[in-house]
Amino acid sequence: MQIRLTQEEYEAIERKFRNSGLRSRSEFIRAMIFEGYIIHISEDELKKLNRLISNIASNINQVAVRVNSTNHIYAEDIAEIKEGQDKIWQQLRFFQSKFLSLTH
Repeated sequence: MQIRLTQEEYEAIERKFRNSGLRSRSEFIRAMIFEGYIIHISEDELKKLNRLISNIASNINQVAVRVNSTNHIYAEDIAEIKEGQDKIWQQLRFFQSKFLSLTH
């Protein structure tokens, strides 16, 4: 079997082969054909997760500043952080379900 590759494609395969830990290029290619997956993750979904993480990090920083200046923490602050954390977990479970749905 022969395939034609651009230089960039060849270099990408070589890089992935070197990082795979497999002994031979043929073994790597067979593993990718018979066991590999093509996973498409929406860039929008990743941006959404990143935005959620940034928001909760900002909220935590604001709470930390307030606690340091007043020596008080408010229930609303904790509730807001927990709500942000729940949104992040929901998004992570979405990605996990996608990965777990992959089968041979």
